[in-house]
Amino acid sequence: MKRLFKILIPPKEWRLPVIILLGAITGLTMYALVESKAISYLSDDPKTCANCHVMTPQYTTWQNSSHREWATCNDCHVPHDNVFKKYAFKAKDGMYHASVFLTRGEPEVIRMKEAGNEVVQSNCIRCHGDQVTDAKLASQVEDHISSRTEKKCWTCHQEVPHGSIHSLSSVKYYGKIDKEHQETVPSWLSKYLKESDNKKDKKDE
Repeated sequence: MKRLFKILIPPKEWRLPVIILLGAITGLTMYALVESKAISYLSDDPKTCANCHVMTPQYTTWQNSSHREWATCNDCHVPHDNVFKKYAFKAKDGMYHASVFLTRGEPEVIRMKEAGNEVVQSNCIRCHGDQVTDAKLASQVEDHISSRTEKKCWTCHQEVPHGSIHSLSSVKYYGKIDKEHQETVPSWLSKYLKESDNKKDKKDE
């Protein structure tokens, strides 16, 4: 143990630079955690999903849907088999989302990946199991259960719960519908939209 400790301690002439470097790394890490609101991702609060402004349309459309009363984002979008699987999925998804957002690679139309599709499908069945596997129908209709559970629910229910608009351009439209949740639209974007509206009003005059 003593030998290992000696290996880890840098030579005397390197100690000050190493301390400064470690301090800088620690400070930058703490800043990144605070700035990205990292702790909020451990919760089930739907507003967390709108930390990135590109998710504002999804958040606001959910707010105006019937699902708002019964399900949060995590109820649909993360696995519920066990707590380890839930947080492992959130961590993997979060790292991917963060890398896309930091590199400005987010698409105009946001679509789920295959892993996300599977999770949402299983959660649809988990919550709506009675409707999906209705015992009376299952006894009368051949292959009823497999026909209902093998198809993706959104093949038919295309606008549940986010409506038909999922692009960045819908932020302005949904921002006007739901003024109560305008705080999910970043200040720079709100200012831009306000200026655009003022210019349009002046043009119309």
